[in-house]
Amino acid sequence: MPKPDVLTVRAALSRAAAALQPVSDTGRLDAELLMAHALDVSREALLLGRLDDNAPTGFEDLIARRFRHEPVAYIIGRRDFWTIDLTVAPGVLIPRADSETLIEAAVAHFGRRGPARVIDLGTGSGALLLAALAEWPTAEGIGVDLSDTALAIAAANAERLGFASRARFARADWADGIDGAFDLVLCNPPYVESGAALSSDVADYEPASALYAGDDGLDDYRRLAPRLGRLIAAGGMAAVEIGASQAHAVLAIFAAEGLGGAVRRDLSGRDRCIVVSR
Repeated sequence: MPKPDVLTVRAALSRAAAALQPVSDTGRLDAELLMAHALDVSREALLLGRLDDNAPTGFEDLIARRFRHEPVAYIIGRRDFWTIDLTVAPGVLIPRADSETLIEAAVAHFGRRGPARVIDLGTGSGALLLAALAEWPTAEGIGVDLSDTALAIAAANAERLGFASRARFARADWADGIDGAFDLVLCNPPYVESGAALSSDVADYEPASALYAGDDGLDDYRRLAPRLGRLIAAGGMAAVEIGASQAHAVLAIFAAEGLGGAVRRDLSGRDRCIVVSR
């Protein structure tokens, strides 16, 4: 039985969720993820068997960090994406479920046969590349980024997931210096307008270089478009993430380079991906 002056996990979660309400729309979930991290168990194990334990020392410190808007993924150092679990840290963009739309588009295109060669432009944590390698066990690929921090984190993720023999990483400005064509080109470029007001969770913690792309948020599409066509192998495709209101503008940028594209929506029904097929 817990001591009278010590909160149970259940009580600590309730108090933490209430405390986080002013700063998070997912306060209860945040508290559960942080509690599971403090207990070194999965969230499922926490909810199924640990609610009546004593709350662990250090949990309140984690909640205090979240109250200062620090993202949960940075606090616990990990994020689930597609079918894989990724290490994340300041210096890389936190993978979002919306970006899984790019992998869904690739699955729709390739089916079980999958791509043989994959390139992920602006790989960050390696999320898109490693999700593709997890989906197709015979595929190989390269992740490209300008950030040495991102490349180190991506390479560590590949090693931990057992993909080191199938993934390599290179420092490059988009595809400059990258030779050859790829069956699958993946890219989640920066697409936020430089003057946009973002939440503190994002603006104060995630790397600006992975977020902002000029006054209209389109600068990196303009730089990417002239390089994209030569990267796509015959029968292959590119999946490029976009902001929810950018489909028309990005399609026009690609069309100016002779690239036809189709829009794919995310699970919320928002435009999320431009697919270019060969």
